Amino acid sequence: MTNPDGPHLRTALNLAAAGVPPLPLRAAKVPFGNCRACTNGACGGRPNMKVPGPCRCPGPCHGWAAATLDPHVLTSPAWAPAWRQAGAVAYHPGGAGVTVVDLDNPAAIAWARAALPATRTVATTRGEHWIYRGVLQSVNAVRPGVDIKSLMSYARWRGPGTGTMTDLPTAIRALATIRPAARPAAVSPARPAVTVPGGGGQCPHRTPTYLDRGIAMAEQRITDAQSAVHTTVYRTFLAVLSTHGRCGCLTDTHITRLFTAAQAKGESPRHCTDAWTNARTRLGL
Repeated sequence: MTNPDGPHLRTALNLAAAGVPPLPLRAAKVPFGNCRACTNGACGGRPNMKVPGPCRCPGPCHGWAAATLDPHVLTSPAWAPAWRQAGAVAYHPGGAGVTVVDLDNPAAIAWARAALPATRTVATTRGEHWIYRGVLQSVNAVRPGVDIKSLMSYARWRGPGTGTMTDLPTAIRALATIRPAARPAAVSPARPAVTVPGGGGQCPHRTPTYLDRGIAMAEQRITDAQSAVHTTVYRTFLAVLSTHGRCGCLTDTHITRLFTAAQAKGESPRHCTDAWTNARTRLGL
């Protein structure tokens, strides 16, 4: 399907004027492929797509990294064929300073309504996009039916949505740091014991008493800190991960409790995320 009057281009120009870097999507709702000059990074520009914007190739290459705020690029003759063939418009959330929590089914939406603060919401074909201020690394499948789209990713533009955009919650930052193998199929601390991967035994941490006691003690340790709060937070995260980090029993709810306790002592969300990431790295998680 072609668009001789360029409705998708007009949408893209409006987005760019508002500070949201757009790019065209094919009729199949995927980015246009690289041209021959850019195949396999032959262009020498950004084969790993570390930053947005076109390379020297004038066409809309490199997937999400083609997104641009430059109206001269968007309206250039090299982009005209793509706009004529486009089936939709996408944008780079990270480039716009936002994160999209992509909820792909009713169960995911129900989880978000129970666990996340309200924010701007956009209806999609199968679910909803919840859009927050702030950026982080994009991660797919952080929960069943939930993807996080921000840096180095794209989201289809489906309109401005409704509601007031709020700041990226700690729960999402924490959830993005969990290894895929450790992400829970559901938030359910009372699940029965499971086999520890490679351990040959049973994980006792699914019992509510054992796990909740450990999280409560960690919260109290942070709350009681009178000095060296940052060090205390890091060591507490390290202790929690050394006990619970390899069996997959931690959920985003538990991590949010720890982050909330740390922020109550003056730690920023960024410091919490860094401390958690550093603890995971030290333990090889």
